[in-house]
Formats: sequence, structure tokens, C-alpha cells
Amino acid sequence: MKIEQVGAQLYTLREHMESSEGFQETLQKVAEIGFKSVELAGPAPFEPSEISTLCEEKGLVINATHQPARLILDDPAKVIENLDELGCRYAVYPWPGDLDFNSEEALFGLINGLRRSGRILTDAGKVLAYHNHDIELKHFLGRDPVLEVIYRETEANELQAEIDTYWVHASDASPEAWCARLRDRLPLLHLKDFALGEDGEPYFAEVGSGVLDFKSIIAVAEASGCQWFNVEQDVCPGDPFESLEKSFRYIHDNLVEH
Repeated sequence: MKIEQVGAQLYTLREHMESSEGFQETLQKVAEIGFKSVELAGPAPFEPSEISTLCEEKGLVINATHQPARLILDDPAKVIENLDELGCRYAVYPWPGDLDFNSEEALFGLINGLRRSGRILTDAGKVLAYHNHDIELKHFLGRDPVLEVIYRETEANELQAEIDTYWVHASDASPEAWCARLRDRLPLLHLKDFALGEDGEPYFAEVGSGVLDFKSIIAVAEASGCQWFNVEQDVCPGDPFESLEKSFRYIHDNLVEH
């Protein structure tokens, strides 16, 4: 993994991005930390073409964008338009909301929708990826976790993956195993560490501060063809910019090629 492949998932900084001024200041601070790339998610008080220009001015590549779930399923042509304006290839389905994964009908309704939209994006030279949380690994269809069903029932040209290391580990599954299982379907990875507090409760930690073996995870992800490694921390103990910088420094010093 090269440092240029490491991006900042802007959801981490969502509280600082609600105004146009805050959005621009956020991009500036991300660039000053050393990131060369970002993944879009959270508030965006600009049109996609304007976001592209602002990122380019800061020397930031947009490696992927989380698009609204309903937009992906209902209007993939608009998603393609957004991707074109952003200069970005990867659209990520971010969250299934209140979908009932205990309902086979609801699950296959989602899968069929993802397949349809994924094919449309592929025909336009784009890629649809699915971002998991713990729910897809805690709900089962028969003996198989929902996440396994989602990928089994879709083809690589319809749906690829953005594995989230924290949520996989939080589900008592192996990030390495999932990265290996999705060989040639894993263009994106969320680098997010998992830790336990003194009270035994899990929390989101800066990369290198928790229990995950990122050297091993990254090695397997690279073998599966991963192109972008995005740092995310859903909740930070203090200033999220400081948490992002701590993660970036650890990655720079310990995980990338020099």
C-alpha cells in the first residue's frame, strides 16, 4: 500500500462540513494532515462539480462517494451524473436503513435493486460497491450471514465491496477472511480500529490504537485487489481532525511502502 492510496472518509468530519465555509476548511485541514485522497460522505453544501473543483484545488483525489441509498436504487442515472461531475468511479451503497433482514422478500428486493443499478453503472464505466455494518453479519438467511448472501447472489460486474474492518470484527468475524473471500471484488476498504474500554464496551479507535492487525488486513486486501484504503472513525474522543491525524501518522510510519 502506498500513502497515495490512503484516503480520509469525510463522514468522520461531518459536524464540520455543514456550512460552505466549514466544508472548505475541512478539505484544507485534511490536505494539511497529509492525505492525498478523500471519500465523500456526510453534508455537502455544494454541487458535485463544485466539490470536484474544491478538492482539486487542495490536491485531493475523490476516490469514492457514498450516495443516498434510495438514489442508487431508484435513479442510477443521477448517480452516474454525480460520479461524472465528481471525477469519481466508485459509488457506495452506504446503509440499508430500516430494511428487515429477517424478511427474505425484503432482502432479495434489495439484492435485485442493487443488481439492476450495478449493471447500469457498469455499462457507464462506473462501479457500485456495498458498505457493510454489523447488521449484515448478525442477520442470517438459513445458515449464511446476509452479507454472504448479498455477494453470492450478485456478480462482480453488478456489485463490489467496501469492507468495514471495525464492523466485521464487531460481528465476531475476521476482516482478513472477508477480504480474502472478496478477491477481485474489493476495490475499497475502511480502515477503522476496534478497542474495548475499561468497562468492556467497544469503541471506535484511531488506526493502530485498537486490536486489529492492520498489517495482516492490508496484505490480504492488496492480494484481493484493493485500490483505496479510507480511514474512518465514526465517533472520536475529542477533535476528529486530531484523531484522523493520529491514524494517518500511524499508517504513514507503519503500514505503507517507503
